[in-house]
Amino acid sequence: MPVPVPELGSFNYVPETKEDLDWADLVTLDFSKYGTPEGRKELAVELIEAVRYHGFFYVKNFNISQERVNRQFSIGKQFYELPHEEKLKYVPEGLDNGAFNGYVPAGRRILDPVSGLRDRVEIYNIPKFNGDFKHEHPDIVQQHLPEIEEFARSLHSEVLDPLHVLLAIALELPEDFFTNIHKYDVKSEDHLRYMKYSKYTPEENKKIGKQWVQGHTDLGSWTLLFRQPVAALQIKHHATGEWKWVKPQDGTLTVNACDALSFLTGGYVKSTIHRVVSPPKDQEHVDRLGLLYFSRPNNDVKLETVKSPVLIREGYTQNDFERSGNPVPTMEQWTFAKQKWQRTKNVVRGDPNFETAQILPGFQEKVYA
Repeated sequence: MPVPVPELGSFNYVPETKEDLDWADLVTLDFSKYGTPEGRKELAVELIEAVRYHGFFYVKNFNISQERVNRQFSIGKQFYELPHEEKLKYVPEGLDNGAFNGYVPAGRRILDPVSGLRDRVEIYNIPKFNGDFKHEHPDIVQQHLPEIEEFARSLHSEVLDPLHVLLAIALELPEDFFTNIHKYDVKSEDHLRYMKYSKYTPEENKKIGKQWVQGHTDLGSWTLLFRQPVAALQIKHHATGEWKWVKPQDGTLTVNACDALSFLTGGYVKSTIHRVVSPPKDQEHVDRLGLLYFSRPNNDVKLETVKSPVLIREGYTQNDFERSGNPVPTMEQWTFAKQKWQRTKNVVRGDPNFETAQILPGFQEKVYA
């Protein structure tokens, strides 16, 4: 049942760019087909094409209204309008060691050592509502917490559970295989995120090579990104290696597969390489507000290659850890190892010791140029 919703100010999206960008041609999964066995089989084929050859894909008709999405953007906007000192009260203890729920301030990375320009990315993460996590938030978030919980749980039931069923069908596994290791009521480090990229001047953008966030992969299962019109997201095509812009599509979610699914499928599912660059000139003057959800397997799941008939036939039977003879981590071990690396403070862009660091024995980070 929908929860009562307090009044919120409206959220106004900026106009889309009029520039003719090199947009990626991506698969769209239409969840209106999900209700029949034939539709699920069709969607499973489309999903595998997306995660093996393209990277990002769109999902439409996922049963969450645009009004509910808009309200989440409004909450995020109002959070970032709080005084800096107020936001700093919600920085997680242990941030430098991989803690991530709460507020992560901008400026932890040096993007241009000559000028000293730092990143301008702010993050506010809200964990699961399953009893495993404390929920202490500023008033603008706290007063909307029942609505935020309903929204987050809906993402599981309406988007993530179907994606996990489709992946299981594609890999000829029992349909509940992946849903069983992504249960909402079991502890995992999933979170809803309000994310703000503050603008740079054109001169500053040149100094940082027009790259706000370098090429990277996400550590979990899926990342869900809600449509917002400031063009800045780019994908590295799995097959061609070309960087393409990801176009905001009305009424869709943009989704990418992440590291954990790659480990669980022996590399058959490819973790999407993506980056955030400066927007085109007609949007360069605005900040970029993001609304995302990060899905991760339950903490106790061991990230070993699953015994799938498809993977065995195709020869995907070992992941990086298994091939190297190193211990296979649990999702919890992997999460906090990579989060600690990601949260390294005062790192300078281009530092090879950081950019190709060993996250755990058997896995080394890469530079995605």
